[in-house]
Amino acid sequence: MTLFDAQTLLAFLAAAVVLVILPGPGTAWIVAQAFAGGVRRGLLAGLGLEVATLLHALAAGLGLSALLATSALAYEVVKYLGAAYLVWLGIKAWRGGEPQAASPDAPVPDASGRRVFLRSVLTGVLNPKVALFFLAFLPQFVHPERGWVWLQFMVLGALLAVVGFCNDLVLSLVVGRFRRRIAGGGGRWMQRATGGLFIGLGLRLATQSRG
Repeated sequence: MTLFDAQTLLAFLAAAVVLVILPGPGTAWIVAQAFAGGVRRGLLAGLGLEVATLLHALAAGLGLSALLATSALAYEVVKYLGAAYLVWLGIKAWRGGEPQAASPDAPVPDASGRRVFLRSVLTGVLNPKVALFFLAFLPQFVHPERGWVWLQFMVLGALLAVVGFCNDLVLSLVVGRFRRRIAGGGGRWMQRATGGLFIGLGLRLATQSRG
């Protein structure tokens, strides 16, 4: 018996496309990174976020996300960690802590690329709302009677990550080209706007409830 039928996969892919094109914190993060360091940096940010997607899918499949749904303490701990992390990123961006490329076409140092990737993973993982979303969304397409439930979660997570990365690629390419036209005059303004945005996202996450 196969894990999925064609109808289930098509329905999931249609829902995934709609989900990934809706603007959100991940979109803002990729746009900011692509503007700061070009297409490559945007793609590294996208790759990090999609790794976080896979981790959330695995957590949902193993039942770890259910802990956030049932334990107020676990939810609050993850929520405040994520909020503090977003605020910290925002402060660093506002103060100009991220290394920038010398010119629009110059490569970003490898160390910066590694940091962008790891920060992107953490940004995605330390968001309990995402974990709860996966817990509510993915089971609609999982069929326990077909067996290997955790593998079904992982396959769906991988499909969502692939669709998401395609969107990340388009965003990075568009912003990378846009960046070449306005780099120089608006770079500092964009950096501060990005910092303010992530501080705002962190404060918003800190004040959200599980409901």
